[in-house]
Amino acid sequence: MTFLYPILFAVFIGFVFRVSARVSQKSLIDLILIAYIVFCGSIILAGYAISEIHKMNDRRFWAVGVFIPAFIFFIQFTKFFGNDRKENFTVFQIIGSRIQMVWNWFGALSVFTKTIFGSLILTLTICEIINLLLIFYTPPNEWDSMTGHLNRLLYYIQNGTMEHFGGTNWNIDSYPRSACTIQIYSYLMSGKVENWFKAIHHIAYWMIGFGMIGIVRSITKNITASLFCALVVLLLPNVLKQAITTESDIVLASYLASLIYFLLSFKEKRKRRYLYLAGIAFGIALGHKITFVFSLPPIFLLIIYSVFRDENSNTFLHLTFKHLKHLVTAFVLGFCLFSLPTGYIDNIQDYNHPIGPPTALRHQSIDRAGSKKNLLKQGTRNLFRYSIDLVSLDGLRNWATADSLNSYLQKPIIFLEKKILKGRLEEETNFTIVPFSYHRRFEFYNGSPFLGIFGFGMIIPIILLVLVRLIKSKEVFGFLGLAFILHIIALSFTAPYDPWKGRYMISTAIYGIPFLALLFLGKRALERKPRAILKIYVGLVVLVGIASALLSVVLNYRCLPIAAYGRPSAFEMSRIEVQTEARPDITKAYENFNKIVPQNATVALATINDDYEYPLWGDKLTRKLIVINPFEKGLQPIPKNAQYLFFAKSVMTPVKGDIRLGTDTLMKNVIVKGEDYYLRKLQP
Repeated sequence: MTFLYPILFAVFIGFVFRVSARVSQKSLIDLILIAYIVFCGSIILAGYAISEIHKMNDRRFWAVGVFIPAFIFFIQFTKFFGNDRKENFTVFQIIGSRIQMVWNWFGALSVFTKTIFGSLILTLTICEIINLLLIFYTPPNEWDSMTGHLNRLLYYIQNGTMEHFGGTNWNIDSYPRSACTIQIYSYLMSGKVENWFKAIHHIAYWMIGFGMIGIVRSITKNITASLFCALVVLLLPNVLKQAITTESDIVLASYLASLIYFLLSFKEKRKRRYLYLAGIAFGIALGHKITFVFSLPPIFLLIIYSVFRDENSNTFLHLTFKHLKHLVTAFVLGFCLFSLPTGYIDNIQDYNHPIGPPTALRHQSIDRAGSKKNLLKQGTRNLFRYSIDLVSLDGLRNWATADSLNSYLQKPIIFLEKKILKGRLEEETNFTIVPFSYHRRFEFYNGSPFLGIFGFGMIIPIILLVLVRLIKSKEVFGFLGLAFILHIIALSFTAPYDPWKGRYMISTAIYGIPFLALLFLGKRALERKPRAILKIYVGLVVLVGIASALLSVVLNYRCLPIAAYGRPSAFEMSRIEVQTEARPDITKAYENFNKIVPQNATVALATINDDYEYPLWGDKLTRKLIVINPFEKGLQPIPKNAQYLFFAKSVMTPVKGDIRLGTDTLMKNVIVKGEDYYLRKLQP
């Protein structure tokens, strides 16, 4: 019967598109993004219910359960929105017509524009092929996934529920759980193929691209501008990096892109279905990750523009509130259905805070700043720090020569800050997780880049020119520009500085990328003549951007597709070597553990918050792990059914007969030193 589950998975996807077709316009983007939100929403709701009855590990409940909310969506869409759907079409018809349209469009381009688009499309194709190979043939290995994100999925499957149980890492219990439902569903329905944990993240990668097409098309009605913006966002270094990981920020950005698309579609078509779809997307995004709050001020601005702004109204500021009832209803429904059940209420009950325990808040939230005066001072410093980080040849810096060029690029900025402004950006560290440095570690700019040349070379300059009115544009660009700035301000003031947070800029990019559409609009359009200087500049930025995208993928130190930096490719490395890439001092210890402990053993874990636990589940994720040193609860008794004890020397004192697994305690230049690990056999 195992073969039945992938079939039901495919049937579910087909049904999701059927549901989407009940409400979408005759638009491929409309169809895809609505199907995406219905797909995610249905699995999330089913997951919450399945968790309550303790059946998270039972594929039968998943196979049937996801159809129930999807069918409810179908009934509701048909009842409330289906009657005014005038256009009849099939999915294959609309795909065929759009392929023909793109073919005709490309053939009509000028030689210059055709060269630009051809180069971008070729680069995207190469990057996608490499990334797919890495997804299919290498295991996940990101730090947060090894300690929290993926580790807790297996605990939830093992326990049959997502209820708090006391994980070693605080994220296991307190992090929102909606993404877990999608990953667990994909994993179980695929036949327990580990790499399917990455499926939603790579789907989100493409949804960001489709969302960008829809956003720009709603604003400009220009296919050239829409496709250019989509290609750029898909080739940003930080987006390409997360497309093959199990990190959470790329999924959040896909929800954000969908939400903005629905709001702008409401502005364009004034159909209330888009308000309710926006409400669902809002609830899913907030239920996915608390950092979505960074987007609340920008989203409020876009709601003013798309819902309340009415140029034909004679009221003050041209605002109308006739749609307020549906807007509030939609967002409250989305919040109640998708945000509240994701774990925020449980966190309040257990930790008296929706985010998590006090230790976590002091580590990476606004609480770390202390007084409001200090927050204002340090938040301003963070704003400068992130602004400086954005001026970086990310992706291209993976090449040593380009990294040297990047140092010269930042010299004027360093002189201005140190000699004139005297901002003490490097010296002040009390609102930073990792202190700011003009010369970021290789791991930071390789593993978590920012927006690269497209960011500081085109997006930010165009935003500034629009906001100071040197470039005249539609009103919506003013709102998007302010949204872009507000998102960076929110990131700077609500959390300590962290050089890893280039990944948060994926959401920032959603507000900024649409400004590239102005290259194809109005008097300054690239295709007008003469535009020699502009064409040279755009061509140069695109060329550097293409090189940055390729090097982001080919020289991705965390998951190398080729041998580089004196290391073999990820395809040639063992599973443990790949998974402990960021912590090479523990590689030998984990390899020894894997050799000694059977794949179906029950292992008690006395580890600490930063320890990698995911590799301990085994090659096929078949071991049973029991946490006995839960976060901030102290060491618990060893359970009687445990066959082995894996522990850190800092947690328990080794006794005679314990096996030292071989952590290299003398290795230098590691970000976080590994613990000295031991293994004890508990049962004969």
